Amino acid sequence: MATAAKTEMETLSWKVGGMDCASCAAKIRGAVERLPGVSDVRLSVMSETLTLALDESRTGRDAIEKRVASLGYKTTPASAPRAAAPEPSAACGCGHDHGPADKARDHVHEHGDDHAHDHASCGGHDHDHKHDHDHARGKTGKDADHGHGLPGHVHEPTPDGVSWYQTGKGRLVLLTGALLAGAWLAKFTISETAAYWAFVAACVIGVVPVARRAFAAASVGQPFTIEMLMTIAATGALVIGAAEEAALVVFLFAVGEVLEGVAADRARASIRALGDLVPKTALVEENGETRQVDAAALVVGQVVLVRPGDRIPADGAISDGISGIDESPVTGESVPKTKGVGESVYAGSVNREAALRVRVEKAAQDNTIARIIRLVEEAQEARAPTERFIDRFSRIYMPAIVGLAILVALVPPLAFGGEWSVWIYRALALLLIGCPCALVISVPASIAAALSTGARQGLLLKGGVVIEAAARTGVVAFDKTGTLTAGEPRVTEIVALGRDASKVVELAAAVETGSSHPLALAIIARAKADGVPVRPAANAAALAGKGVTGELDGVAIFVGAPRHAKDRASFDSSALEAVERLETAGKTVAAVIADGALAGLIALRDEPREDAAAAIAELKALGIRSVMLTGDNARTGAAIAGSLGLEHKAELMPDDKVAAIKELSREAPVMMVGDGINDAPALAAANIGVAMGSGTDVALETADGAVLKSRVRDIAAMIRLARAAMGNIRANIVIALGLKAVFLVTSVLGYTGLWVAILADTGATVLVTANALRLLRFDAGKVG
Repeated sequence: MATAAKTEMETLSWKVGGMDCASCAAKIRGAVERLPGVSDVRLSVMSETLTLALDESRTGRDAIEKRVASLGYKTTPASAPRAAAPEPSAACGCGHDHGPADKARDHVHEHGDDHAHDHASCGGHDHDHKHDHDHARGKTGKDADHGHGLPGHVHEPTPDGVSWYQTGKGRLVLLTGALLAGAWLAKFTISETAAYWAFVAACVIGVVPVARRAFAAASVGQPFTIEMLMTIAATGALVIGAAEEAALVVFLFAVGEVLEGVAADRARASIRALGDLVPKTALVEENGETRQVDAAALVVGQVVLVRPGDRIPADGAISDGISGIDESPVTGESVPKTKGVGESVYAGSVNREAALRVRVEKAAQDNTIARIIRLVEEAQEARAPTERFIDRFSRIYMPAIVGLAILVALVPPLAFGGEWSVWIYRALALLLIGCPCALVISVPASIAAALSTGARQGLLLKGGVVIEAAARTGVVAFDKTGTLTAGEPRVTEIVALGRDASKVVELAAAVETGSSHPLALAIIARAKADGVPVRPAANAAALAGKGVTGELDGVAIFVGAPRHAKDRASFDSSALEAVERLETAGKTVAAVIADGALAGLIALRDEPREDAAAAIAELKALGIRSVMLTGDNARTGAAIAGSLGLEHKAELMPDDKVAAIKELSREAPVMMVGDGINDAPALAAANIGVAMGSGTDVALETADGAVLKSRVRDIAAMIRLARAAMGNIRANIVIALGLKAVFLVTSVLGYTGLWVAILADTGATVLVTANALRLLRFDAGKVG
């Protein structure tokens, strides 16, 4: 019987419109889990999905949809989970009817003078210095990189989202806002009575949908939600005649819901944009012919042709060719690597130089970019964000206040013969003073002031939950490239051997002229900075995977990694010692050979930002541990980390960074700081993710915050601001609740009436708002 029952369970999935926060997800989960036959309920705010196991003999799927709809959310059946991916058609491996194959006319121009050379040797890993020379073979970058769009396997195409003011919540904000404005106008131009009824109308119109959701949640066992809190507060204010306050609070609540939805939609769009990194089409080679197919339908074992400038359409291994691969979309590292037959390549990486043939080793739904997308979504779903303070507090506070007000209204008249009018009046005064309006406004006031201060100082924090998480940070994990470093290699040292330093630079710059490779640009930049003339070499040519050659003023030049240069010139002990010293320091070394003799060495490295060391020191002074997580090789990672005085973990792929974040979070709340697409999963997995302002759009959208000026010291400034904001919030809570405690007692005893209660409530709001405004003068960059 147990086996039969198990077979009746079916996994179903829905898209849930309007689920924009963890609180929304909690309400839906609580409502759905109570239905018989429902188990394994999973909700993802990021992808707006509800997935569950359902025994339809006990509860129909329409009952699930009705239950969720009763809470104010829209449901539509979603496609099957990713695990149940359809198998491609056997006819051609893609399941699509293709037009004529692109044959020889789609040939690849592999010029004999395609320049590719290797300048790098960084310990066990090669940061191979290879690049194309535009002066020799023309453009192969953007011009060749055509047809790259959203792959079907990552996300179903979605229609363009409507603007916020076209949604039901948006229209409600506009209507109640207009009524509020009209009421204030009437107050000063017509009469108090007309204004009062306008305020009542604004409040009622705004609170009705909130009340509907509140009572729907209550009917499924969740009576004390933030919607119920707002409903009781607004109703109580109307009962005792505070219509203006009631309307304003309801309006502010509606605005907050709209902003929350807008922010969630932007984050979802940024995750979908990750799919743009994978080309939409691929060139499959079969029986000597090439044809274009849907990249999302590539089958393991197929061979695809990747032309220079094209993005690689699938995870696989090179079966033919050698070329420079720019893996920055996946690893974030700026220096392309030379790869040849048998070496792995990743979907979304860019082939920089020569044509490659790649054997597909992973299906589209399992490629690197697809995994990054899943990691981001799962991290967003798995994270346990702090629930909104008011919602959390209302679970205790609101039942107590409502219950106390009812007791004050009923017990004295019934038990002691008190006058009904007196005790109802006192109960209303108690309800008003107990109304959380001041608390609802005061906490966001501190948040708003902190956000405003941060924005002026280049510190972006996406909301109060983020501020609270930043204040608790105990460990800061940094990405290396583009975060702790500038993201661009620079010439750090020139070792003159057979020629003087300026001549070494001149010879190297000559063969690098016309290249767009980061290391070549760094050498040319150094030549210009030193006032060395930059003249293009004659007969420039590249030796794939080895280096580049040319002639200048009759001098034969070779520039490449020392291991290849040793075949062309002898290295004495001093030269070998210099190479070892530079490579141990994590630097890329280019040997310059002139007429068969070693002229000198050029060392390059992506150097730490000027303020990086000071930032680590400031974090240490705040009692915060710093760790560097990098995809670079161990030797370079150790050199950079050692110069800055922080711990490090090297050679990490995106999922390795997520695992490292999870390990660190066992010790203390973790802040992750990154700038690239490859950092997105780690940014989402951390307690708080912060992007550098110079980073990618995906990193900025995925992150909870950003340092817009790309200064590492701003991380410490952000934490100081967050801690100051939380201290301010705690003070506000003490002020608001302290005043209420005093006047709750005096209201019950009859010493204060409705008008004093109103003054007390208003006074609390004024005090906490004034306290919050102090944050506007806070200097986050000030140490100590």
